[in-house]
Amino acid sequence: MGEVPPDVVEEMRELSDSVPGLKTRYKLLDKIGEGTFSSVYKAEDLTGKVVKRFSRHFWDISSRQDKRYVALKWIYVTSSPTRIYNELNLLYMLCGSTRVAPLCDALRHQDQVVAILPWYRHEEFRNFYRDLPIKGIKKYMSELLQALSFVHSKGIIHRDIKPTNFLYNPQIGCGVLVDFGLAEMENNTIRDTRNSKDSRSLENYCPCDVSETHGTAGSQPAFPKSKHPVVTPTTTPTLVDLTKGYPKYETRRNKRANRAGTRGFRAPEVLMKCPNQSTKIDIWSVGVILLSFLGRRFPMFQSLDDTDSLLELCCIFGTSKMKKCAALHGLGFSVSGLEGISEEGYKGGLADFIQELLHAEVEAGTFPSYSVAFETYEYLVSRSSGENIAPSLRRQSPDLMADHELKKYHDEVWSDHYWCLEVLDQCLTLDPHKRSTADELLSSTFFSELVDSDVTEENEDEDDVLIIDK
Repeated sequence: MGEVPPDVVEEMRELSDSVPGLKTRYKLLDKIGEGTFSSVYKAEDLTGKVVKRFSRHFWDISSRQDKRYVALKWIYVTSSPTRIYNELNLLYMLCGSTRVAPLCDALRHQDQVVAILPWYRHEEFRNFYRDLPIKGIKKYMSELLQALSFVHSKGIIHRDIKPTNFLYNPQIGCGVLVDFGLAEMENNTIRDTRNSKDSRSLENYCPCDVSETHGTAGSQPAFPKSKHPVVTPTTTPTLVDLTKGYPKYETRRNKRANRAGTRGFRAPEVLMKCPNQSTKIDIWSVGVILLSFLGRRFPMFQSLDDTDSLLELCCIFGTSKMKKCAALHGLGFSVSGLEGISEEGYKGGLADFIQELLHAEVEAGTFPSYSVAFETYEYLVSRSSGENIAPSLRRQSPDLMADHELKKYHDEVWSDHYWCLEVLDQCLTLDPHKRSTADELLSSTFFSELVDSDVTEENEDEDDVLIIDK
């Protein structure tokens, strides 16, 4: 660990002095993270009580280590009491999984709140996402989906799934989900208000809920379709226009919906302000991470606002599918004055989009000759050429036939890419009702070779009960 900047040293000193009992139990060492609502510090557990009680959550414990480290999260006073309570309560509920950072301790003095969690030695996503082979991607995604499976089983939506909130160590193949500052319980109240006459319930109404209840989601349009879609005239050269699919004199209020999350990782239903959001929004974010792995590009989407985000999705999926997605949520969708956006999008779907990204880098020579990205690129080129490369009918090169081990490796890589793209499609499905759950994804053939070391994660471990010393 390098020298700590003087301003950080002073900041840690002030924090230690402002919370009675903190300096006798934890020694702040360095600042390791900062967000809108909190700062995170690496600290030493002076008493050893936290590390002992939550030992299975600490990756680096060994007989040679005399010091035990924790992560100390200082929640800013600008956060509302409700928000602070919500985050701490959810962390307490999620103490039963080694893939979710548990709340080990908490300190409060007046308006100062500090949460203590395990410290995890991990690699920054930017340092390994371009070099991780398909087997490594499989392990990363398995760890993330198992974490989400546990979180979702508690009826909790994380809402901010992204690489910086999933701490992963490629050397040991372990990952842990952190930062539940935006998390919330899955909202089921919309079903209770479907038949209500109250105007507030109408603000929370979305036709997608009716579609799910009365047939296949998206099979019934939210409003009558015209044979000739109208493009809204505008003086702006580029436009994405989301209009309500309501009658002309409809007095219904605007939708109210939670749009919390990180740009580039928000699901279509979040962008379209659907109030009937579920754990499926986390699955979409998982798909964006997987897309970054396969396309060797991060961040994958670089939108500045929701309109740009919709445009980026239009480029991939096409306006036709985006219109159907908007109709599912009772919205009209109009795009005008934009080049490079077609009605059908990429004909080969996400696979063609990834191939184009990789092709641009291959042409530019940005990949080293040994890059694992060439395995993905070779697979996609063969796929787009019309060659049948399903796992049971993979191509067999004469050169590879001469070397059994090399051929075996080649076949496994081909098979992994085939099933990985299926998982990607299941994650990045525009209709949330058709999007797979974490458990469904984990049952995919892509993950079949991985064996979960944990016998169960549904029941909280007896040793993982939070006890706060007064």
